[in-house]
Amino acid sequence: MIETFETYKPDKSLWTEVDFDNMNWHDSFIYALSLGERNELTFDIDYIFKWINPSGERKNFKYWVSPCTLVFENVYDLKFDIEVSEPFRLEIANIYFNNPQRPKNADYIKRNIEYDWTVETNQGEITFKSIGYKQFVRQTPVLLDEQKIQIETRNGISFDRPMTSESNSKN
Repeated sequence: MIETFETYKPDKSLWTEVDFDNMNWHDSFIYALSLGERNELTFDIDYIFKWINPSGERKNFKYWVSPCTLVFENVYDLKFDIEVSEPFRLEIANIYFNNPQRPKNADYIKRNIEYDWTVETNQGEITFKSIGYKQFVRQTPVLLDEQKIQIETRNGISFDRPMTSESNSKN
C-alpha cells in the first residue's frame, strides 16, 4: 500500500493566547531562548502542527513540523528550574497558565489581565508572569519521521518574527 500525504497549511501564521485551546506544544524542541530588552521571553522552537498516526505498513508516527518563534510578552518573576544533561536537549512537555490578575503596569501596557505561566519541559520548569504570547510561523510545515527539523533545513537558530496580516492588524 502506498501512502500519500497532502501538504499541511496552518490556519494562520500568527497565533496568540486567544488560540491557546487549539494549540499543543508537547514534544516541541527548543533550540534557543532569549531574554528580550522589552521584557520578552522568546523561544526558537519546532512546533508540531499535526501528528499522523501509524497506519498500514507504517508503524511509526509522522509529524507536520515548522520552525516558530514563540514570544511571551511583559514577562517578570522569571524562574528557571531546569537540569539538562545527556542528551543535551530541551523539549516542551506542556504549557499552561492560571491565576488571572491585573498587571502591575496595566495602565502603561494597556492590558488588563496577566497570568502565571509554566513552560513544563522534560528537564524541568520555566515559570513567569506574562500578559500572553505571540507565536510566529517562520516556514511552511514539513512532514517528518521525527519531531524536530534538522538545523540546516530550518536555517539555523532564529528569533525572526515574520510580518503577517495578523501581526499588522494587532500593532
